[in-house]
Amino acid sequence: MSDREGHSGGAPPTDEDLSLPKATVAKMITELLPSDVVCAKETRDLVIECCVEFIHLISSEANEICEQESKKTIAPEHIIGALKRLGFDSFTTEVEDVLKDHKQQQKDREKKVSKFEQSGMTEEELLAKQEELFAASRAKFQSTQS
Repeated sequence: MSDREGHSGGAPPTDEDLSLPKATVAKMITELLPSDVVCAKETRDLVIECCVEFIHLISSEANEICEQESKKTIAPEHIIGALKRLGFDSFTTEVEDVLKDHKQQQKDREKKVSKFEQSGMTEEELLAKQEELFAASRAKFQSTQS
């Protein structure tokens, strides 16, 4: 169920409407459990409810910190501060590591965009070159199959 299911039009979702994707949570649970252990649907649903409540708790605390600093946007530092205030200090190191990795991925993504811009070719020229390379690769593959 998506966050938008279950409520109408432009009205903001209520707490009962908010959820996490069941398939994604089920996959995460399956990956974390030993292969000989299964998770009941009711258990998965309970995990989802707990996760939503945890997110709500952290968001509310981060919002309070944000308001105290007269800010209008919750920043990663507010989330880390909320974790500390709520006694989840043991989470902060991993959260900071994930944030660092995310920032690096964003920088790498920006570099990729600039490589496209630096190529000096139009999008049409790049697409034509890509098709040419695909055709050459396909021909090479087909010649080895005969």
